[in-house]
Amino acid sequence: MRRRTTRSLIAALTATLAVLASACDIGGPAAAAGNDKVIRIGAWYPLTGPLASFGIPERAGADAYFKSVNARGGINGRKIDWIVKDNANDPQQTVQIARRLVDQEGVVAIVAANGTSQSQATFPFVLEQSKVPVINTLGGDASWYEPSREGLFGLQTLYEDQAVALGDWVTRDGAKKVLVVHSDPKAFVNVSKVVGPAARKTDPEARVERLSVKYQTTDYSPVIRKVKSAGPDAVVLILTAAETASYLKEARLQGASRPTYGYAPVAAQATLTLGGKATEGLKALQLVKSPNDDDPAIREFRTAMKKYERGQPADFITLWGWEAAKAFVEVAKTIDGPVTSESLTKAYQNARHVDTGVGPVLDYGPDRHLGTRDLQKVVVNNGRWESQGDFFTPPARD
Repeated sequence: MRRRTTRSLIAALTATLAVLASACDIGGPAAAAGNDKVIRIGAWYPLTGPLASFGIPERAGADAYFKSVNARGGINGRKIDWIVKDNANDPQQTVQIARRLVDQEGVVAIVAANGTSQSQATFPFVLEQSKVPVINTLGGDASWYEPSREGLFGLQTLYEDQAVALGDWVTRDGAKKVLVVHSDPKAFVNVSKVVGPAARKTDPEARVERLSVKYQTTDYSPVIRKVKSAGPDAVVLILTAAETASYLKEARLQGASRPTYGYAPVAAQATLTLGGKATEGLKALQLVKSPNDDDPAIREFRTAMKKYERGQPADFITLWGWEAAKAFVEVAKTIDGPVTSESLTKAYQNARHVDTGVGPVLDYGPDRHLGTRDLQKVVVNNGRWESQGDFFTPPARD
């Protein structure tokens, strides 16, 4: 009796272990690289901390698109398993997250993640050691793509190119004396330095000065007094959305309003919410169309946000995430066979005319890993951001 009981227990335990092993095979790292039913990808976002106001909506936009694709059957019959981790905007935490995503979760790519310094900290492990591609990250600089790096692909027009576009735009609008107001961290300073040469290239008589402001300052009274003293024809802002709102309200209060232009982070819903009437007429550049536009691709975005991410606004930041996710899916659909790190890298190198409908058309190649330099002009009209014309390519950087 005891022997039969023991044999029965052993048989039951063996069957249980077999089931568990099978489950591990389905979801484990080794299987993820070649699973015929699941495409496992990862990302990191600042979902807590001061930059969560960017991370949360951007993640929501990408998640809404991936959910809509899965609802339609996935990518060529494969569902997307998008694993997102909170890095609190910290590079060291991001490196630890990258190791978990690659080694434990078995992701075949990092897709639509957030952050320049945070993502860059992972490159030695993710790109170089593990050969896992990093695709469509929000952020980046010229060193990422000039020259091209194996496995690194982007769709965000560089801030330096945005500065060139601003310098050209403001002088073409007739400004002869331009003041660039920028935050004091190095990244903002570097972008601000590009505006002057670009403006003078368009109009050799243009004079461009710069005014540095302490990062995240809330008292813009002394700043506006300096602006009034400088007497510019127009102002270019290289600031965050909250800083832009503070600047505009104080300028209106002191009667120092001038034609004002900003780069992509300025063109945010937060600018309108915080700045109110002072934002009317503000001009800025964007990476995507206005979420208020009335065309099929933007309507699809707004509908999906209501369905899959209730409580998150259909704004520029969520649209950034949506575009990054959609571009990935459009390229991944071209893969005939298993979706692996290697096949994704090859697919991006061969990707041409990738049209998300909400951003510029993307073109990649073996030596072209940044899909576009194009931008969209937007302006605040009656309290809403509206697109102005079509996407355009700014002049070449010197």
